[in-house]
Amino acid sequence: MKTSTDELLVFVTVIDSGSITAAAEKLQQTVSGLSRALARLEQKLDVALVRRTTRRLQLTEEGELFLLRARAILAAMEDAEAFVAQRRRRPSGRLRVDAASPFMLHCIAPHMKAFSALYPEIRLELTSNERIVDLLEQKVDIAIRIGVLQDSTLHARALGNSRRRVLASPAYLDEHGEPRSVNALREHKLIGFTAPELLNRWPLRVEGGGDGETESLKIEPAIAASSGETIRQLALSHWGIACLSDFMTAADVREGRLVPILEAVRVEEKQPVHAVYYQSAALAERVRCFLDFIGARLRL
Repeated sequence: MKTSTDELLVFVTVIDSGSITAAAEKLQQTVSGLSRALARLEQKLDVALVRRTTRRLQLTEEGELFLLRARAILAAMEDAEAFVAQRRRRPSGRLRVDAASPFMLHCIAPHMKAFSALYPEIRLELTSNERIVDLLEQKVDIAIRIGVLQDSTLHARALGNSRRRVLASPAYLDEHGEPRSVNALREHKLIGFTAPELLNRWPLRVEGGGDGETESLKIEPAIAASSGETIRQLALSHWGIACLSDFMTAADVREGRLVPILEAVRVEEKQPVHAVYYQSAALAERVRCFLDFIGARLRL
């Protein structure tokens, strides 16, 4: 008896979800139905794929080998379906887009209703990671990266540039006073990043020695966070002074929730924003549609 693609999908989803219960919810099927499908697959293969304990599922050696081939089969089927849809000029299939949470919240998510209206057959999956992800390992189709690109094996499309500014809320400045010089920042509570350390170098002009050179200011944060959105919320709640990108704070500045400070000594620093992806014949149309759409919507 041959294995069905539905059984392969159940097996892969159970492993990816971590439990049969979570997989049942994702596939909108019953737990008992998925348990029977998994048992039926193991019976057909005459081998145990998964060890079941009260706490978790663990792949057997045969299960690990079978998982690799099951993923490849399902990916090939999805590519074949996408190829046919592309021939009909109706892009379809899954498109997983990853970006740091601030960029996702402020620059991607607000436009996705309009994107889905234009391309209803594309199934969007939006993920947020504060660190650079491996596209293949995380099964990401498009990743948004801010800063100089390091990986030359990826295709990239420039989406624009974003500046960083030093900001504080009006309430914080009313209580603590506005710093009039870079040195005056030492008397204030500064909000920084846990990583990368590069983001704790603020684009402010400081004395670089007798030759008159300038450099960015390395700060020692009084509080640090891994996400720019967390730092933004801290600044909005009057905790202290932060340095954040325009793409996530432009509306705050425009509406007076945050105030740029030390603009006279700010160094013009443009962070390039790129969408990166691996080239794939089946994915090409979905990727192109998304990048054309979001590129036209962003104002970076």
